[in-house]
Amino acid sequence: MMLALLIYCYANGLFSSRKIERATHRDVAVRFLTGNTHPDHDTVCKFRRENFDAFSKAFVSVLELAQELKLLKLGDVAIDGTHIKANASIDQNVTYERAQEIREQLQLDVAQLLEQAEAADRTDEDNQKLPKEIARREKLISKMDRAIDELKQRAAVRDAKAQAEYDEKLKERERKAEETGKKPGGRAPQPPKTGPENSDVQANLTDPDARIMRKNKRSGFTESYNAQAAVDADGSQLIVGEHVSQSASDSTELENGIKSIPQEIGKPDAGLLDAGYVDADAIDRVQEELGIVLFVSVHREDAHNERNYDYRPKKQSERPTKAIKDPRLLEMREKLRTEEGKTRYAKRNHTVETAFGIIKAVMGFRGFMLRGLEKVSGEWTLVCLSYNLKRLHRLKAS
Repeated sequence: MMLALLIYCYANGLFSSRKIERATHRDVAVRFLTGNTHPDHDTVCKFRRENFDAFSKAFVSVLELAQELKLLKLGDVAIDGTHIKANASIDQNVTYERAQEIREQLQLDVAQLLEQAEAADRTDEDNQKLPKEIARREKLISKMDRAIDELKQRAAVRDAKAQAEYDEKLKERERKAEETGKKPGGRAPQPPKTGPENSDVQANLTDPDARIMRKNKRSGFTESYNAQAAVDADGSQLIVGEHVSQSASDSTELENGIKSIPQEIGKPDAGLLDAGYVDADAIDRVQEELGIVLFVSVHREDAHNERNYDYRPKKQSERPTKAIKDPRLLEMREKLRTEEGKTRYAKRNHTVETAFGIIKAVMGFRGFMLRGLEKVSGEWTLVCLSYNLKRLHRLKAS
């Protein structure tokens, strides 16, 4: 009953637990689903936080039902991602240095408040606000500690990657010198700066797993997650795979998007992806190891259409598009220029983009209610499940 309640409410644009509670009194359909009972908002919140397995199992069951009804035939699958706002403010972000400064100031404030408390005890002064103020600052100190630890961990990962790239550049420089027999020319690569203080990465105090993202250079920054979906491109427009990423770009999500499709419904014939997923190594792994044909654009969408003019004035400092040299990507470009490639790739626009449009504009889901990557992933499964049942109802009716 609780699962049906959440699915129905999410499909009809009710995401707040308090609004769902009110709907059990006001909405006839909701009263029918709940058997005229009225679970309060705390019960709704607790069920939503603790039953992600139920969402995942129901998600697979709905897709299996669609296959039994002959409404889903897994063939070509379009994969894309969209930024959905986290339940956190971008103003709650701190850098490593700023977090240390705030922690020091809070520790000084706590020490002063403790001195005031001792003075109040000696003079029998009644000051009931001091314990609350001390507890509030100690809570903020623990938040700063978590933010500092998070930034240290992220800096360690970044430093390891930067050091590996630096070592690779040095080896390439030495290899060229051995081949030519001359001293390496040009400026030598500079060693990377390490440590969390040499990074502009920020941690959010409200939701540490959320990341600062923006859709493109013309959009503003938001505290968001990258919600990914794999959509059937052969007519049903059902979401057959989903996951959530902390990466602002889609470049690392090709394999995750393919693997998010449940084994219970089979393996797709082909994957359709835009230029954000270009990764020659990942393309090879998916096609060779998983046996799935990929149609990945190696250019921006407007590069495929000669009549798609850009009306904005060109910037003088605008750099030309980097030429493609990898033979694997050149081969992919030629594959998309064939009649088969054009026909199959064209299905991407009216499938996955449509699904995101319905989720955001029709269902009204534009921001997560839960916090943390694990809980957000569970809520995205619930959103995709609600969308699929809404879509399946329309397919069955037609």
